[in-house]
Amino acid sequence: MPHVALLCEYPTLNGGERSLLSTLPGLVPQGFHFTAIAPAEGPLADALTAQGVKVVPFVMTDAAAQRLAQDTLRAALSEYLRRLKPDLVHANSLAMGRLVGPVAAELGLPSVAHLRDIVGLSRQAVDDLNANRRLLAVSRAARDYHVAQGVSAEKTHVLYNGVDRVCFRPRPPTGWLHRELGLPPEVVLVGSIGQLVLRKGQDVLARVAATLAERFPRVHYAIVGSRFSQKAEAAAFEEALRRSFNSGPLAGRGHFLGVRGDVPAILSELRLLVHAARQEPLGRVLLEAAAAGVAVIASDVGGTREIFPSEAHAARLVPPDDPAALAAALAELLEDEPLRQQMGAAAAARARQVFDLETAVAALAEHYREVLGNVRRES
Repeated sequence: MPHVALLCEYPTLNGGERSLLSTLPGLVPQGFHFTAIAPAEGPLADALTAQGVKVVPFVMTDAAAQRLAQDTLRAALSEYLRRLKPDLVHANSLAMGRLVGPVAAELGLPSVAHLRDIVGLSRQAVDDLNANRRLLAVSRAARDYHVAQGVSAEKTHVLYNGVDRVCFRPRPPTGWLHRELGLPPEVVLVGSIGQLVLRKGQDVLARVAATLAERFPRVHYAIVGSRFSQKAEAAAFEEALRRSFNSGPLAGRGHFLGVRGDVPAILSELRLLVHAARQEPLGRVLLEAAAAGVAVIASDVGGTREIFPSEAHAARLVPPDDPAALAAALAELLEDEPLRQQMGAAAAARARQVFDLETAVAALAEHYREVLGNVRRES
């Protein structure tokens, strides 16, 4: 039974963590067992423990919450791996792939790293990533971007995230979210789901919502997510965002729900999901909304067009940072219920065809087996 060490960076549950967690129940019956090297406390550790995965605490920051030096982290990680003796290491983020690549190579231990971001890389970062046996990009856009920077084309494979279509499926609205928010039934809820951070573009939605406020007086906005960054600019972004949705023409029409564990149910209560991201390798919330049959407006960035190709007619894609284009798309869909329903149905069909969780689990298991098989052939 191959033992896989999962290397995780953050204690929170964002898209990358949720995508990994969703695969574990399907991988265990295929003969894999897992230990996580991860932050000891937080939602991720709780979720791993609930799935029966042992968490080995990995401290990555000092008392001032500053990240420890790379050499210090690598020395600690090397000691963990020597003790655990896993058959394979799976780094669940680009940063963790950088960290583990040279360590695993030195130990003669096969490693797989997920590329869940589209970010610029230094020459050293490229070399660190290339020290892994295999790299898994969440979209063609992510793969192409990193290969163009020098990441090994031979080692880098596209592996789409999957979505649980039992959990995320089309459901009729019941009005429960309106009741929770104290809203009358005639209010139309438009949602935004994701971290409160500049790259997710909620500020663009706020600008558009303000321009359309008088034209659509019954539209309210449900903003799901929290800010995790402690940087001053991140705090300023959140403050400005809350002010935008709670003053002027939008006063009383912006509802900040924080991190929620009932996103599948929330999606069913939304008329539309708007994802105005400035960068998105393969937005998990877009996969979830598609599976739930919710009409989507999204920025045409990163891997988003791979979820919603034009021929599928499953979403409205607009240029990033283009309030006029977003406003036109939002107004069109608010006024055309049959079109929203058609798009939602097309999105659900697309999710079934391409982003099924069982398909993603089988593909990840095959990557594990191929890497392990290559190691055996070389030894």
